[in-house]
Amino acid sequence: MIRTRIPFRHAEERGSMHWYFVAGAVLVVMAQAGLGAVALTRQWIPPWMRSRVVRPKLWGRGALTGAVGWSLFMFLGPLRGPDAGMMPYALGGMVLFIAGLGVQAAGQRPGRRH
Repeated sequence: MIRTRIPFRHAEERGSMHWYFVAGAVLVVMAQAGLGAVALTRQWIPPWMRSRVVRPKLWGRGALTGAVGWSLFMFLGPLRGPDAGMMPYALGGMVLFIAGLGVQAAGQRPGRRH
């Protein structure tokens, strides 16, 4: 039987990859929140979405709501660790994220005209 050499002796030494995921998650959430804030305050939409977004303020509210929900889910759920006490808050964040997606979708549809 051939034994391969394991480069890390302890499980704690392998934890450095976790920080790459956390940093990536922070960058994505901050980008989404930034786009939402700019859409809400300046009514500016990225060029690749201008043809679809009809109501930028509503889309921005949805992006901010989704960013808050996504960060709650990630940082109270999978990226925090196996803590069952925080799971209701993490799932509430997922519900908030899905609600934000719904608001963003509503921002892509024309409003009612009376």
